[in-house]
Amino acid sequence: MSETSRKRSRPVWLSRNLLALSWVSLLQDAASEMIYPLLPVLLNTVMGAPAAVIGLLEGAAEGAAAAMKLSSSWINRFVPRKVMVLAGYGAAAFGKLLVAAAVFWPAVLVGRVVDRIGKGLRSASRDAILLNGSAREHRGRVVGFHRMADTTGAVIGPLLALGLLAIFNSDVRPVLWFAVVPGALSTLTVLFVRDRDDVWRAHRERRRATGRALASTFAHVVPEPSASASASSSIPPEKLSPRARSAIGLIVAFSVLNFPDALLLLHLSQIGLSLSSVVAVYLLFNITNAALSLPAGMLSDRFKPNQVFAVGLLLFAIAYGGMSLTRDLTTSVILFVIYGAYAAVQDTVGKSWVSKLAPESRQLWAQSLLQGLSGFGVLFAGLWAGVIWVASAGPLGVGFGSLALAISGVGALLAAALAFGLGRLRG
Repeated sequence: MSETSRKRSRPVWLSRNLLALSWVSLLQDAASEMIYPLLPVLLNTVMGAPAAVIGLLEGAAEGAAAAMKLSSSWINRFVPRKVMVLAGYGAAAFGKLLVAAAVFWPAVLVGRVVDRIGKGLRSASRDAILLNGSAREHRGRVVGFHRMADTTGAVIGPLLALGLLAIFNSDVRPVLWFAVVPGALSTLTVLFVRDRDDVWRAHRERRRATGRALASTFAHVVPEPSASASASSSIPPEKLSPRARSAIGLIVAFSVLNFPDALLLLHLSQIGLSLSSVVAVYLLFNITNAALSLPAGMLSDRFKPNQVFAVGLLLFAIAYGGMSLTRDLTTSVILFVIYGAYAAVQDTVGKSWVSKLAPESRQLWAQSLLQGLSGFGVLFAGLWAGVIWVASAGPLGVGFGSLALAISGVGALLAAALAFGLGRLRG
């Protein structure tokens, strides 16, 4: 079979870069999810760190990731997107190595922050490579397929961790070392990605032209800039449209209500699920997320993305609102699975929606804004929800985070109404 025939045997949107970056994300997420459920045990039981340290560690890690995402577009002026992706996955793998080798909890903090800095550096630039290389009418499928692979890694990771814990008699250390392997393989797989980074090239030409002008000034010679430099500097960067800014604004605003999943798992534990059952429900959540990511992306290509995103917000409201009202274990598990369906819509449709509204030359800027500001929103959500969680268990008399869940559920209904309304916005 010729190379042309092989290319035609798969859908036009299923590109080489999409396949390569999907494998990259699957391997890295498998590595991350092998470690993530074990960190509290490592810190608290093995290293004797108090619960406050665990919260500090995760807050610092997520804050670092959000800051790097927000800086991605500026960094791209000096570093090509592929190099950013390679460095980001490499930093994540190195961070996991630091965690595996750590003896005291401050070393775990450093490793975790390095890991999340890598995530922040790679995420927006990776998505920009994927989206720039695809047709607008296929971007829901592209993001959905990549998200499906990424979340499949989140299913494989905990399963591997459980198997390794059984083999090593619940010793955490060997599992941490094994997690370094898929992290390193993920970094090497980035080498198969191809990218023509026009934004970085334009900035490089501007810097070269500026350097030639300065050199000519000192030599008393009038500079003669190259055609490519003149062309790139004469074209002003396109601005994000009102619709693009409104979509980013809505998603970021809602992130302030979407507190970390760790609190939802805490809710399940507090109402009576055993530790093994909580891990099983988390796996079921990831399976649902992975299974529905591609269908959610396909729906956003067929229908208006704002409408599909609004349906996802309604699923969020059902899940959070329902969990705030019930203590029944079976019902709570079903609601958590519904939340998994929302998670598939939120990440897949949110990214593809913004990418369809942003101009091609501003894809990285749009994704860095979306992901960076949303990261800070989730960080803030964890803070206010944690405070209400603790306060409502005491003087307010509402236990298990029910008040925080109810607040987010009601907020999701309002956000869904706004998302439906954005379809009428022009410009």
